[in-house]
Amino acid sequence: MAARTAHCLAKLDRMQKALSHQEPDRVPISDFFWGSFLKRWREELGLPPDADPYRYYDLDWQVVSPNMDPHIQPFEILRDDEHEVTVRTGFGAVIRKKFDQAMPAFLSFATDTPEKLDAFQFDDPWDERRYLGRGDDQINGVGDGFARDTAPWVDRLDAVWEDFPVFGSVCEAHEMIWRIIGTENVMLWMGEFPDRIERFVERLHRYNLDLVRAQIRHAAGRLDGMVIWGDVAYKKGMLFSPAFWRRCFKPGVKAMIEECHAHGLPVIYHGCGNVSRIFEDFIEIGVDAYNPLEAKAGLDVVDLRARFGHRIGFCGNMDVQVWASGGKAELKAAVLRKLNAAKGGGFIFQSDHSVPGNVSGENYDYVVKLVREYGRYPLQLGEYDLPLA
Repeated sequence: MAARTAHCLAKLDRMQKALSHQEPDRVPISDFFWGSFLKRWREELGLPPDADPYRYYDLDWQVVSPNMDPHIQPFEILRDDEHEVTVRTGFGAVIRKKFDQAMPAFLSFATDTPEKLDAFQFDDPWDERRYLGRGDDQINGVGDGFARDTAPWVDRLDAVWEDFPVFGSVCEAHEMIWRIIGTENVMLWMGEFPDRIERFVERLHRYNLDLVRAQIRHAAGRLDGMVIWGDVAYKKGMLFSPAFWRRCFKPGVKAMIEECHAHGLPVIYHGCGNVSRIFEDFIEIGVDAYNPLEAKAGLDVVDLRARFGHRIGFCGNMDVQVWASGGKAELKAAVLRKLNAAKGGGFIFQSDHSVPGNVSGENYDYVVKLVREYGRYPLQLGEYDLPLA
């Protein structure tokens, strides 16, 4: 295994300082990208078809996800033509992916009764095929794009480790259970069969924690952090009561964070929607930075910094709707205002979810250059400088 480059070590130092609420040389920046954006970006900037924004812009971190499917198996192809593909995955979900649409549709779930939920069995989270083998898996394969025979997790990790800080990836229990039984049944069965849901979630906690432990073991020192994915809110608030989340889901998130911290790995929690009602809980259980801070859900990183100070870091909040439609003056005002949250460290600049195809290559390019120019410490934000006290 080759040594990391000095440039990578500088990025790692930048990320570590930011997540420790220190001011590094400049504000870190990275993102998640939809395939439709990548296609547009390459065409508009005249780049080759394999151009990679992480390397083109020398971004500051990446995420690599293993096979988290409960059942390790190839996709069962139910339909495949030039317009769409329909597959059954290792979650037991039947998913239709239309190639001209951004996201797939979940059509059905094999686990469609409470009795089937009780009887559900997981393949071993330590199974080496998840980390050392090629294969199909739902999270890497069916999203805004479609891919089969994903390369081994360790190989994908090695491909970027020399040049980028790399975070592993794991879902929390709600992010897993809705993929197994569907969102409608999650909401319905929480009301009708709360004890069954809670028993299954406890099993998911053990499964997810072992996914974390196995990644750490197989990475053998090559991980720099962990992303926990867990949508528990929507635009206006929580998907279920904070009390239920605290009783049912919070313990599993806490256990994964403690495991990561025991190995010196910071945790970025990615949760869509407005989670304001449980932000104090995330602080209590040690989340190092919260992502993506959706602007369309009413979250504003400058207000959050003023409210919570440096008890938690933030990652995201660049409004992609402004990114898509704004002119240069509007973009500059938005970016420089967000950078106020980086005072004292604790902020990674990213979108408020991921960069979609309605963002032009020119606008993305302009925002990256703004962050590089105005995100150097000590911050000089001029007319956009705001007091946070």
